Amino acid sequence: MEKKIPYKIYLEEEELPRQWYNVRADMKKKPAPILNPGTLKPVTEEELSAIFCQELAKQELDDTTPYFDIPQEIRDFYKMYRPSPLVRAYCLEEKLGTPAHIYYKFEGNNTSGSHKLNSAIAQAYYAKKQGLKGVTTETGAGQWGTALSMACSYLGLDCQVYMVKCSYEQKPFRREVMRTYGAKVTPSPSMNTNVGRKINEEFPGTTGSLGCAISEAVEAATTQEGYRYVLGSVLSQVLLHQSIIGLETKAALDKYGVKADMIIGCAGGGSNLGGLISPFAGQMLRGEADYQIIAVEPASCPSLTRGVYAYDFCDTGKVCPLAKMYTLGCGFIPSANHAGGLRYHGMSSVVSELYDQGLLEARSVEQTAVFQAAETFARVEGILPAPESSHAIKVAIDEALKCKETGEAKNIVFGLTGTGYFDMVAYQRYNDGEMQDYIPTDEELEKSFAQLPKVTV
Repeated sequence: MEKKIPYKIYLEEEELPRQWYNVRADMKKKPAPILNPGTLKPVTEEELSAIFCQELAKQELDDTTPYFDIPQEIRDFYKMYRPSPLVRAYCLEEKLGTPAHIYYKFEGNNTSGSHKLNSAIAQAYYAKKQGLKGVTTETGAGQWGTALSMACSYLGLDCQVYMVKCSYEQKPFRREVMRTYGAKVTPSPSMNTNVGRKINEEFPGTTGSLGCAISEAVEAATTQEGYRYVLGSVLSQVLLHQSIIGLETKAALDKYGVKADMIIGCAGGGSNLGGLISPFAGQMLRGEADYQIIAVEPASCPSLTRGVYAYDFCDTGKVCPLAKMYTLGCGFIPSANHAGGLRYHGMSSVVSELYDQGLLEARSVEQTAVFQAAETFARVEGILPAPESSHAIKVAIDEALKCKETGEAKNIVFGLTGTGYFDMVAYQRYNDGEMQDYIPTDEELEKSFAQLPKVTV
């Protein structure tokens, strides 16, 4: 007799993964190396350690070690909110009238409201272990900044956050959570750094971008003694820490003998998507299983669906290493839409390489349709989802409705990266009918592509 699947599948504390999984180890064709912006040669651990913590620099460059032990101190912190539940969306299935089985991995069970805490605590831990005074970072919608401020307050580190200006103004409450946890929050681009002043001069009145904020945070880290820069997405080390999402998801499915047919995640810089899909992509790379993996991005910032696969700067100020990734160009500043944390011009080099190899597909969706899906989900599943997560919800609903037409009972798994309780300005605009869809023109993108650095490796 088939086991009845509960509404929420919880793993026991002792089932919490003891290691992170590095999907690069199973990739025959590895992501291209990141380059020093000065020499355009592959960056060394020593060079990277001037910006990042030493241990994180090691993790960033290691593409052969499949598993990294999670330090006990980090596992103890994880226990505050992990293992997180894998939820069978029975109510949504009923509402849609679909034979599909829909599951979502819910990462919003912590004060930061998102999955970002999984890497924030790891990065703060390694900074503390190195004896640093503090860290600097950027944040878009604010989930990463909130998570990092929590991790730093827990470990007694100083935390300086450069928050994308339009989000700083749209999301004052998330800003105040960061300040409550002791972080100093600055709207970016600011007049506090050389690169911020330069960007403000070049783009007067700009609403900012993650690329701008990264440049400022890196400058702040490299000009203060005892500080390092940390990043909440894009980097391979971050995907490594976020693999805990996918490892728990797979363990919960295995517990009930469920094999996912389709895995869906929202994609901005690639941290939650990469974390969710890592163990499943690993199985595909090893020839053990096959899945349909879908990355969902905003139509206003379509890195995978309309970007080019090329070396580009990770930041607008061109001070960070260059990565080979799907990019819209580091000078691309997206509209001040409500995709929040999905407004990055590029994509993780790991996700980019998996996409280029055909292991995953990508779709772009417009924000009014995203909020419509968020509303449908909230009304039946009882969680107000973050706008970022709602991109995945939109495509999960689309796929469940296709199953309704075909009669297939597919197992659809998506990542619910966090809650939207600090995104009420966006929900208000949607409810008031003021939300508009913005899609960049080919001309705008071509202008940005023309500025890409000329790199031959």
